[in-house]
Amino acid sequence: MSNANAPPMKKALVLATIVLLIGAFFWFDLHHLLTLQGLKDAISQFEIRQEANPIAIGAGFFLLYVGVTALSLPGAAIMTVAAGALFGLGWGVVIVSFASSLGATLAFLASRYLFRESVHNRFGNRLSSINDGVAREGAFYLFGLRMVPAFPFFLVNLLMGLTPIRVTTFYWVSQIGMFAGTVVYVNAGTQLARLEDLSGILSPGLLLSFALLGVFPVIAKQVLAGARRRRVYARWQRPKRFDRNMVVIGAGAGGLVAAYIGATVKAKVSLVEAHRMGGDCLNYGCVPSKALIRSAKLAHQLRHADRYGLKSSEPVFSFSDTMARVHSVIRSVEPADSVERYTGLGVDVIPGYARLIDPWTVEIQLNSGGTKRLTTRSVVIAAGARPFVPPLPGIEDVGYVTSDTLWDEFAKLDKVPKRLLVLGGGPIGCELAQCFARLGSQVSQLEMGPRILIREDEEVSQLARESLEHDGVRVLTGHKALRCELDNGNKFIIVEHADTEHRIEFDAMICAVGRVARLDGYGLEDLGIETDRTVVTNEYLETLYPNIYAAGDVAGPFQFTHTAAHQAWYAAVNALFGHLKRFKADYRVIPWTTFTDPEVARVGLNEQEAREQGTSYEVVRYDIADLDRAKADGAAHGFVKVLTVPGKDRILGVTLVSEHAGDLLAEFVLAMKHGIGLNKILGTIHTYPTWAEANKYVAGEWKRAHAPQRLLQWVEKYHAWRLGR
Repeated sequence: MSNANAPPMKKALVLATIVLLIGAFFWFDLHHLLTLQGLKDAISQFEIRQEANPIAIGAGFFLLYVGVTALSLPGAAIMTVAAGALFGLGWGVVIVSFASSLGATLAFLASRYLFRESVHNRFGNRLSSINDGVAREGAFYLFGLRMVPAFPFFLVNLLMGLTPIRVTTFYWVSQIGMFAGTVVYVNAGTQLARLEDLSGILSPGLLLSFALLGVFPVIAKQVLAGARRRRVYARWQRPKRFDRNMVVIGAGAGGLVAAYIGATVKAKVSLVEAHRMGGDCLNYGCVPSKALIRSAKLAHQLRHADRYGLKSSEPVFSFSDTMARVHSVIRSVEPADSVERYTGLGVDVIPGYARLIDPWTVEIQLNSGGTKRLTTRSVVIAAGARPFVPPLPGIEDVGYVTSDTLWDEFAKLDKVPKRLLVLGGGPIGCELAQCFARLGSQVSQLEMGPRILIREDEEVSQLARESLEHDGVRVLTGHKALRCELDNGNKFIIVEHADTEHRIEFDAMICAVGRVARLDGYGLEDLGIETDRTVVTNEYLETLYPNIYAAGDVAGPFQFTHTAAHQAWYAAVNALFGHLKRFKADYRVIPWTTFTDPEVARVGLNEQEAREQGTSYEVVRYDIADLDRAKADGAAHGFVKVLTVPGKDRILGVTLVSEHAGDLLAEFVLAMKHGIGLNKILGTIHTYPTWAEANKYVAGEWKRAHAPQRLLQWVEKYHAWRLGR
């Protein structure tokens, strides 16, 4: 009965059966028997029959009780009282306790079978946080509700069926949680003659007692959390006083935001960075790569100037000058991330390598020599990630650069490498492959998987591949790198494709097969902090120790600058104020962009993810080829694709492939974050002619697809009538 994907006909049959049973209950006037007066009038007849056949009456009563609760019919409270009158306190409690739990579980299963799929299809994103909470602590929530009989139990049954709580958990928590209320009602039934109204069973004092019992799971949870903290910290000696409120390890995007927040709220914060302020994004990633991409795009436009009514020409440039510009851009951004700025904000910036000695002590190997120890109430680990270099035989012999090292290594070159090999078909590999091809390299891009940009829909991968190949990149998917070789000073990589080995010669190689979190050297293993590719944290970004947090690439699950900053807010606020109020990190709306040309930008689900998750969706699409501004800019290629809830304008996900796609995506990110649908985007004025109009036009496509055709037919007839036809 828990199969949420059952055929609609079966669900309709089950629902019809339930409706018929409920209708029969009221048609035959059985609900009058389940009133206090009806019980008093019929009790003598029940007692006579019970004396004649006690087992049959007991079994019948048990089954009737199960049916009433399973169908969520009114009268369960009366039947509980009746159990006391007929069977006494002992047997009455036994019968009702098991019958009520069984009936509640059947109602729970019926709700899950009939309604869970449709509810989640409609409200899936809004329910995600509730589902996550129930998955983790559903037993606590349910127990609290069961302990308060003033809360309608039938609603608990139906609503919990829509959550991911396990059936067995629901049953045993219901069995235990309803026991106290069962005893009270059954005991009242033993005094049936004196009972005038059900409200007399639950006095204000008794209700207060139940309410306090309902709070018990929350209190118990806090007690357990306290015990867990004591156990975790048991082997460490807590300092009597602290040097800092917070120490942040790493001055990348996450660390800088965490330190900034700490300084803003006047906490005493130290920021430890062994190398360059600004981390990977400023020095090796976002900033330098986008600067180089811009130069490469200009070179591309010069070669194809005839598209704009100008004379095409081969760009003449010194690659060392191009790389000098890249470093100039880095220097222009550096002041915002500098030691001087953060010192001015009140942050104690310490150049050196940090290592955790215990949960409250950080030892820093200073770049200037010597060590320094700081005690701190909390720690935020924001150590970032580094490029992964595959263990290919011979790779060290032929040499390589990564997305981190190429900016310094290639800055020494006056010309781009003639034959460049790019390992990896992910976002970094695709960006660099296209970039260097436009700057004049003969680029071969190797990807072991069946296509590049494997996380995107197939049509997106295909369009990206066509764009790269159009710029001269030799895209080799399904090619597995086996080893590297040096032959008379020439560099080769041996790859396997279709069970055949091939040899590819190159002059330089960029290794861009992914990034791995920096986990070594921080003392995590000595403290027993769990790592699994990243530092393992809970929803509050806490590690094993509630005062040690992780944020950014080192924490995952996303390796984006903006998510590192996003996580850093939660980590810093929880680290400083978590003893008062904690906040769960929110990953509901995470955008990202691959800066190829055209750009690939996405937020939420794409089609392949929706299919994998079994999420129902509709697709609406607008082709950039129809956009006036795209035609004027000579970039009329790409599309906007929006996934919506079937029949609704609520956005499940957006994929944009076009120039400026990363900028255009912001409107959809805002819409998804705040529950704005396509109708409101359509009703928003967008400047003409701009790229942003694509967002409005895709909303218009959705509106046309969902136009009320029958109403329009009547309107057409109305207008014809107005013309006298």
